[in-house]
Amino acid sequence: MKEQNTPKINTVQLFKEALKKSYSYDDYRTLVAQHVASKTSTGPEQTDDLSQYTLLNDSRMRRLDKTTKIAENIKQDFLAFEKKQTWLVLTESWCGDAAQTMPVINKLARLAPHINLKVALRDENIALMNQFLTNGNMSIPKLIILDSTTDEIIGDWGPRPTEATKLVNDYKTKHGSLTPEFKEELQVWYNKNKGQNTAEDIHKLIS
Repeated sequence: MKEQNTPKINTVQLFKEALKKSYSYDDYRTLVAQHVASKTSTGPEQTDDLSQYTLLNDSRMRRLDKTTKIAENIKQDFLAFEKKQTWLVLTESWCGDAAQTMPVINKLARLAPHINLKVALRDENIALMNQFLTNGNMSIPKLIILDSTTDEIIGDWGPRPTEATKLVNDYKTKHGSLTPEFKEELQVWYNKNKGQNTAEDIHKLIS
């Protein structure tokens, strides 16, 4: 019996389709603020919890946009980075991990002369998201990196920095699922770490 050829999914094409619906980081921040004002969130599902998370995340990002500092060695490497890349982050306004890491991603991208950072909504780009699942889940944020010279996807990162990922995995192994109390502890870890682990992880992607 002849095998039927299934069409191969072109991830680069999905990436480019998502770019058409993407925002600059500043425009994404404006979008989140607009949802805060209207007591809504991004995405098709609308609940009081999601709008509250959006409110909290807007506050976090405003603080981190002002206070995030990049270690000098990482800063110098990004300033000297000459390759042309497009960074696309898939996210939603209600995502707590995104609020803690996107300001760091933005600071890094702005240091490099030829990195173009864009933000797209996960639930508007499910086909692309499905190419970058974490343990079968559509976990966000997800940073996807396209080499703008070769037109190839050369890396991805997310949804959490490596140290936070270990904390989550260890807790799941011991307790089965994440509790609200653990999620609060994770935010405390983010606050203490001040974006350093996120910057270290993403630094490795350009090293």
